[in-house]
Amino acid sequence: MDLTILYRGPLASCDYDCPYCPFAKRRDSTEQLRADRAALDRFTAWAREQTGDRLSVLFTPWGEGLVRSWYRRALVELSHEPHIDRVAIQTNLSCRTEWLAEADPATVALWCTYHPGQTPYERFLGKALRLAGSGIRFSVGIVGLPEHLEHARRLRAELPEQVYLWVNAAEGHTYTDEEAALWTGLDPLFPFSRHPHRSAGRACRTGSTVISVDGEGTVRRCHFVKTELGNLYDGSFRTALAPRPCPLSVCDCHIGYVHLETLPLYDVFAGGVLERVPTPAARRGIGKRVSP
Repeated sequence: MDLTILYRGPLASCDYDCPYCPFAKRRDSTEQLRADRAALDRFTAWAREQTGDRLSVLFTPWGEGLVRSWYRRALVELSHEPHIDRVAIQTNLSCRTEWLAEADPATVALWCTYHPGQTPYERFLGKALRLAGSGIRFSVGIVGLPEHLEHARRLRAELPEQVYLWVNAAEGHTYTDEEAALWTGLDPLFPFSRHPHRSAGRACRTGSTVISVDGEGTVRRCHFVKTELGNLYDGSFRTALAPRPCPLSVCDCHIGYVHLETLPLYDVFAGGVLERVPTPAARRGIGKRVSP
């Protein structure tokens, strides 16, 4: 089996408090952190044992995972497993990065987001430049709010050319063509994010070659469809895997619509779907041809 897994455990605490963030904001208690650690350890052990499968793993925590030692350890351990093609995590990059020297750079990757007002620009840029110098695969992104435009321009100017800068359309924000053109000038793929994608009845890889897993091991097709497909740890999910159309009217999150077969994003991000790293050709402007 060749399977991509989006893992989201119970962790919901974050060291940032972005006003536009849709993720939960709370302080996890000691007991909650222990539960999250135990759940992640269980998942990591399972993934390491699946030597008969080919796995790719993206950690998508509600909070910030890399400030917790167990997430750093999980990425390092999984990166060295020969049956795991990629292990990546979404992060605000507030953590130290020296631990990545222990990981296999051919397998580990980071999806990094810069949040203006939450950390000094120079600190974030410095970490990104060190990542680039270390050979770690990563992307850098920002939410496309008007007050973030100058920050995004500065990032694009100061990041190495090979580092992809992506822009997420802000939730609930409508972009005029003129505004969208400004963001597309920084991220040629911004048109994919600008509008929700019609998905009802359309083919999607989720539920077939892509699944979502929570801390209890409950398997769903993706984070946005609540129907359960079984459990990871008893293996009951395997018989439920099959091509199936999307039951939702629209999909407006990159980690969801990237898997729609009606979009060309597996070609756009060939080799970098989980860490959101497009091919060089895609960065030259395929997104400009996307219509709502």
